Amino acid sequence: MTSTPATPVTAGTPEARADGIPDFPPPRSSECPFAPSPEMRALSGYGPLTRVRSWGGSTPWAVTGHAEQKALLSDARLSVEFTRPGFPSPVDPSHAHAGSTDLSFVGMDDPEHARLRRMISGAFTIKRIEAMRPRVQKMADDFIDAMLEGPGTADLVQALALPIPSLVISEMLGVPYRDHEFFQTNSKVIVSAVASPEERRTAHTNLAAYLDELVGRKLTEPGDDLLSSLCTQIENGELTRREAATMGVLLLLGGHETTANMISLGTLLLLQHPEQLALIRDTDDPAVIRDAVEELLRYLSIVHLGRRRTALEDIEIAGRTIRAGEGVILLGELANRDPAVFPDPDRLDLTRNARHHQAFGAGAHHCVGQPLARMELQVIYPTLFRRIPTLRTVDDLDAVPFKYDAVIYGLHALPVTW
Repeated sequence: MTSTPATPVTAGTPEARADGIPDFPPPRSSECPFAPSPEMRALSGYGPLTRVRSWGGSTPWAVTGHAEQKALLSDARLSVEFTRPGFPSPVDPSHAHAGSTDLSFVGMDDPEHARLRRMISGAFTIKRIEAMRPRVQKMADDFIDAMLEGPGTADLVQALALPIPSLVISEMLGVPYRDHEFFQTNSKVIVSAVASPEERRTAHTNLAAYLDELVGRKLTEPGDDLLSSLCTQIENGELTRREAATMGVLLLLGGHETTANMISLGTLLLLQHPEQLALIRDTDDPAVIRDAVEELLRYLSIVHLGRRRTALEDIEIAGRTIRAGEGVILLGELANRDPAVFPDPDRLDLTRNARHHQAFGAGAHHCVGQPLARMELQVIYPTLFRRIPTLRTVDDLDAVPFKYDAVIYGLHALPVTW
């Protein structure tokens, strides 16, 4: 089966070499900061699977189609282990080990992945997360109160978007919120696309040592929190202290970094679409809010360097053959704009049924914290726009500092006034 693109390169598509294989494009651009870059979007023109050229001339498969991604994300013949030959690293593989970080079960295949994941999945059931909703509502009101008591301007990232998910995950884990600057700073380095391998490794080492110290403390003084629950697994011989600490790093980082970016980026997007913003602000129907949040998740797709895998066996899909040992990059931002699944996908429509988006992945490795992220967004967006109906940005859109330099897309800052 040929591995060259199905259609030729035309103007506006990613640069291709003589063999017709395009370079892996930048995921976002200032031309269209809320959507995949024109070069990224152009990959869909080659069909649901196409080769792309990555580090060192390697040519992994880029998967752009929604149906194909859903199938492959649920396929046990694809491995998430980044140390396997052929894994399509998002960074220069010559630096991979220098900058690699141990993020617990997200980089493991089953059965080890399933064993570790089961130990924390109970904390993220819908019933338990819904019980937290009143607490998150109070947080939102408290932080907005503090904004309104200020000078009439604020950086929404620092005033609201970053502190609320940081406080939520801190309370869940049993991490002292007074340490939020420490873990936010190190988390930012870990998800940076421009930090050096040594900087990423140091940041991860800092967080791992911090969580290890907390685990040690909770082994002797347990509380009513998730880290203390993991300590019970240590005492039962089902988990090592190192495993508990690295799971803590994963949960602390993932629990605040992604949601914070969705809050700020979604707020800015809605301010650009006042008619859509009004749908959230002017309703008290939870179903309307739920649908709105799903559409924002689909539209923004903030995990924007692709979910990466290596084929363990040959896989036939969409008329192509992914050979054993070949890399696969599953581009969620393109799957979430597949017109076969989402009609008129570039239109923001908070009333559409977007619940089958893949912002949280799919299959065994879907995001374990997605019920928490959804609940936080369902609380924060309507609360913010109801409490501050005159909210507006200070700067023009082209002056807003987008995170083109991070593996999780969002905003470095969002100056607002009211």
